[in-house]
Amino acid sequence: MIDYSCSYSRGVLYRLLLLMAVATVLLVFGAQQINHLYFENQITSTGLIINGTIVGLFLLGMVKIIITLLQYQAEEKALCNFAQAMDAGDYQPAEDIDPRRIIHRRYALIRSMSKQNAVIDHSALASILIANESTRISFPKFIHNILILSGVFGTIVSLSMSLVGASNLLESSDAFNNMGMVIHGMSTALSTTITAIVSYLIFGYFYLRLTDVQTRLLSRVEELTTLYLIPRYSVTGDSVMTQVGGLVRSLQEIAIAMQNSQKEYSEAGKSLSKVAQTIQEQIAPMGSSIQGIKSLLHEGFRLPEESSTKEASE
Repeated sequence: MIDYSCSYSRGVLYRLLLLMAVATVLLVFGAQQINHLYFENQITSTGLIINGTIVGLFLLGMVKIIITLLQYQAEEKALCNFAQAMDAGDYQPAEDIDPRRIIHRRYALIRSMSKQNAVIDHSALASILIANESTRISFPKFIHNILILSGVFGTIVSLSMSLVGASNLLESSDAFNNMGMVIHGMSTALSTTITAIVSYLIFGYFYLRLTDVQTRLLSRVEELTTLYLIPRYSVTGDSVMTQVGGLVRSLQEIAIAMQNSQKEYSEAGKSLSKVAQTIQEQIAPMGSSIQGIKSLLHEGFRLPEESSTKEASE
C-alpha cells in the first residue's frame, strides 16, 4: 500500500496560525512605534492610502491562500480514502467521495473513456488537470507579483512629494511648511517600503508553500492513476501483451503444480501397492492356519468329512 499523507496542507495552515499569533504579539508590543511611523504627524493621507492598499492586498491574498489550503486539505483526504479503497479491492472506490473532488472526477473520466473503448492518454489528462488547477491560484499569484511593485509605487509617490516640497522650499519663503512636506514625503517613502517588503516576504513564503501543496497533490493524483486506474481500465497493445504474459505465467505455474501433484499421486500409488503386497504376504500364512483349525475342529467334535457328508446326502 502506498503512503499518502493527508496532513501536508494542514501543516502549512498550522504555520500560518503560528505566524498570525506572533504578528499579533509584535503588534501589541510595537504599537507605539507603529503609531509613530504610520499615523503621527501625517500632513497628507497619501501614506495611509498607499499602506492601506498594500495591507488590503496582502490580507485578500492571505484569505485566498487559506481558502485554497482548506480545499486542498479536502482533496488530500479524498485521495487517501480512494487509495485505501483501491488497496482494499473495492469495486466502487469513489462511492463515498464527493463528486467535486479531483480524484473522483479523474476516476469517472477514465471509466467513461473505458466504456467507450477510447484510448486513455495519461499525458493529456495530466495536462488538463494542471491547466484547471493553475486557475485556482491565479489570484494569489497576481498578489504576489504586485505587492513589491506597490511598495515601489508608494516610494516613488512619496519621493515625488518630497521633491515638490523641496522645490517649494527653494521658491517660497514659507520654509517651515515646505520642510515639513519634505520630511513627510521621506517618512511616507520609508513606511510604504517597509510595509511592502514585510508583506511580500510573508506572502511570498506562504505562496510558495501553496504551490508546493498543489504540486504534491497533483503528483499523487498522477501516481495513483498510473498505479491503479490505468492498469484496470486502459486497453492497449502493450497492456494486452502484458496481460497475456501474465496469463502464460499463471498457466506455467498451474502446469508445474499439476506435475508436482501427479508425482505425488504416483508416489501415493506406489505406496498403496506396497501396502497391498505387504497385506497379502501377511494374509497368505493365515490361510493354512485356518485350514489347520478346521481340521482340529473336525477331529475334536468327530465331525464327518465334507466328502462323506455330500455322499450321504446323495
